[in-house]
Amino acid sequence: MDKKNIDTICVRGADNARDNFSKYGTPRQLPIIQSTSFTHDTIEQQNGIIDLKHEGYLYTRFGNPTNDAVAEKIAKLDGGISAVLVSSGQSANFLVFLTLCNPGDHILCSSAIYGETINLLDYTLKRFGVTTTYFHPDDPSEKIAKLVKKNTKLIFAESLSNPALIVLDYDKISKIAKKNYIPLVIDNSITPITCKPFKHGADIITYSTSKYMDGSASIMGGAIVDSGNFDWVKHASKYPNLGDPDPSNKGVKFTQRFGSDAFIRKLVHGSIRDFGCVPSPINSFFLNTHLESLHVRMQRHCENSIKVAKFLDQHKSVNWVNHPMLEDDKYNKLAHKYMSEGSNGLVSFGIKGGVEKLSEFIKNLKFISYVSHMGDARTCILHPLGTVGENIDRERLRSLGFDEDLIRITVGLENIDDILADLSQALDKI
Repeated sequence: MDKKNIDTICVRGADNARDNFSKYGTPRQLPIIQSTSFTHDTIEQQNGIIDLKHEGYLYTRFGNPTNDAVAEKIAKLDGGISAVLVSSGQSANFLVFLTLCNPGDHILCSSAIYGETINLLDYTLKRFGVTTTYFHPDDPSEKIAKLVKKNTKLIFAESLSNPALIVLDYDKISKIAKKNYIPLVIDNSITPITCKPFKHGADIITYSTSKYMDGSASIMGGAIVDSGNFDWVKHASKYPNLGDPDPSNKGVKFTQRFGSDAFIRKLVHGSIRDFGCVPSPINSFFLNTHLESLHVRMQRHCENSIKVAKFLDQHKSVNWVNHPMLEDDKYNKLAHKYMSEGSNGLVSFGIKGGVEKLSEFIKNLKFISYVSHMGDARTCILHPLGTVGENIDRERLRSLGFDEDLIRITVGLENIDDILADLSQALDKI
């Protein structure tokens, strides 16, 4: 039972955290430790925690039993050695960048990423003195490899891009990362469980847990998972935030003190400590209960989305359809190589008549909602160019698959016949 299946981890992955409450009977559900702070018996006990000499809880910004139990479950789901929960997916990416980079450093990044992450890299991180160079996931490896610089500290990409649904070729990108001794960081928010980045060469995974992991559109959150595969100790000189004496932690060298867990420890006791991007324990409690059904929900999302894609592909009012599991999709082979059957719940498509007909089609929908979100139980639809791409140059967006007539549908858990019926009647009217 040491190596449980994914389905069992989803349901029972946080059970061990309940053992500390078993004096009068173990609680059936993970307890909510809704406390900002923790008491200690002695000055020495508290100081030992502050000095990172032994484990313990001091203040929820540095750690909380409920948060940590759910982070451990997510680490198990991905096969990582450690993880931490944060306040959002955007903060997850930011904190990873901040922990690995200093002013003057460089990030090599896939151009097929979420629009707000592009804003984070191009504007906010640039103010911190960190620069970014972009490659298209379809570029040949030789072209991408030439973009690596001496000061490149990581490669960042998404498993499956939103909304163009471009599948990352892990073998190609991970070889470049390994050859240059830099970690491959993957945002896996829209393909939890169905894609296993650590099996394909990734070193760090980030999540917006607000998407499929939550599945209810009710909880903001993010997660960061370390595979344990990148040798932080060996490459300590390349990452001074981890390898050099840390003056803000009494000179601790994180690689020396924590070995393979140095990255997460520094992220918690440096980046999170100073920026405070932590979730409320009650949010982590709800996330845990929703994770219990993740494996079942993802299966249904995948089943429904491919049926929607096939339906749209045959409809006379539809111009084109993107879904990596369609047989004639450009990324079908990569999707089968790196993802479970179905990949996720997203479909993007364009309708005949272009932008002029787009608004009319959306108005015709009866129960499919127009929402700037994805991954919850309810089917929703969006015109991404006017929302997630609003602050990005239009020509650049088009090169990334953000066509003016692109519609993204996030297929939910409703009965597939009802989803198809709503799409059919809305399309027929135009």
